[in-house]
Amino acid sequence: MELWLVRHGETLWNREGRLLGWTDLPLTPLGEAQALGLKGRLPPLPAHSSDLKRALQTAQLAGFHPTPTQALREIHFGTLEGALWERLEPGYKEALLRFQGFAPPGGESLEAFQERVYRFLEELKTPALLFTHGGVIRAALRALGEDALPLPGSVVVLDWPRRILDRLDPSP
Repeated sequence: MELWLVRHGETLWNREGRLLGWTDLPLTPLGEAQALGLKGRLPPLPAHSSDLKRALQTAQLAGFHPTPTQALREIHFGTLEGALWERLEPGYKEALLRFQGFAPPGGESLEAFQERVYRFLEELKTPALLFTHGGVIRAALRALGEDALPLPGSVVVLDWPRRILDRLDPSP
């Protein structure tokens, strides 16, 4: 099944290198431009979105009116929410880089996060656009044997759950 996974445009915390999970930040002016750059580049498929502002705003600026769902949210970083990557404890950094064994205090374990994402993807019955977050896209890519964190405003096209079909770089 063809799925277009769209990472939201840039936010202030993305630019600052902070962990951004469930904090509901809007897009920066660059993030808005990235979202507008998607207009006309995406197919007219049914659209779903994380219920967080940055993903919904990306979808709307790209010309879509998605169905919002909490299932497409980023991982919940708990007490690590907003932490600067450069100041993060080495053990947390390593677990996030490996994308294994991460369980932030007061947040969502990586295993629970992946289960949530995979359950949503498996329940989809038709091709769709998914406006979401870097961690969600990374989880889908890992299920296909690849590990990459897409840039804000980028798109990965999948033949789920078989293979990666294409990638679109952010615009502008």
